[in-house]
Amino acid sequence: MRGALCESAAMPFADDVRAGLTALPKTLPSRYFYDQLGSAIFEAITLLPEYYLTRAETEILTAHADEIIANAQPSRLIELGSGSAQKTRYLIEAGLRRQPNLDYSSIDISQTVLAATANALRAQYAGLTVNSYQGEYYDGLRALAQANSRPGETGHRALALFLGSNIGNFDPPEALRLLRAIRDVLRPGDALLLGADLKKNRATLEAAYDDAIGLTAAFNLNILARINRELRGRFDVRSFRHRAVYNEEHGRVEMHLVSTTDQVVAIDTLPLHVSFSEGESIHTESSYKFSRDDVEHLARNAGFELQYVWSDAEQRFACHLLRCV
Repeated sequence: MRGALCESAAMPFADDVRAGLTALPKTLPSRYFYDQLGSAIFEAITLLPEYYLTRAETEILTAHADEIIANAQPSRLIELGSGSAQKTRYLIEAGLRRQPNLDYSSIDISQTVLAATANALRAQYAGLTVNSYQGEYYDGLRALAQANSRPGETGHRALALFLGSNIGNFDPPEALRLLRAIRDVLRPGDALLLGADLKKNRATLEAAYDDAIGLTAAFNLNILARINRELRGRFDVRSFRHRAVYNEEHGRVEMHLVSTTDQVVAIDTLPLHVSFSEGESIHTESSYKFSRDDVEHLARNAGFELQYVWSDAEQRFACHLLRCV
């Protein structure tokens, strides 16, 4: 799980819904979880006892921000999927303890979130310069490269941030492509701090995506409700159930919406009629988990060298410092 709030236009949403629900097997892109309601549900999920990821990464950054900054020595931070930058503040504060001024460039899909975050950061940190780039990751990286000379000017190192285990939302080939795109806007000596959820026992992983009070189920089902709201869909949300399962072969937690009956669902705006058999599912998310070897292999193929790893006390989550080579 889980990225920043998505403000996708209606047409891409409609096109992706049509493509996903006419595919075999059926799929829906996880980025569409994050409408206003979905984002609010996810914020609540991060507070649940089962959902350890946010707490574990916050523990790491609280304990090791000064060490991370000392090793990276950046004059500039570049964050993908910045959102509200709550965890990023630990690194900003560590950077400002080492030097009076720091640049922060953020990339996010939501212009509303970018503006609110920029205003909050400028008000909180006098020595911080904030630049915002609205768009998908690749668009933001291209805009960043065009707006400035390459981020890592001589003597001025950059530290890119990709936190929250967002790398886990990408299938391996796409994860490699994205890391290479990040590498392309950095110079040798610059670094990337990569947050990644670690492989662990099935029970812990599945509980994080299928909590006891059903918030993650509501989060997953909301994507059907969003189709109803925005595309005049006729899903009976109660006729689908949430399923989360750890696929050990692929090293990922999969989320599905499973039809509990044979049914045909109309989506008037498309227009489209979608047939479901009882037990048929819509695959809504894959969340990949990593070992140190997995991260090291990914980093090497993307043009980075793994230099440091920081983990929480229970070894559930890790932040990896990857140096550009």
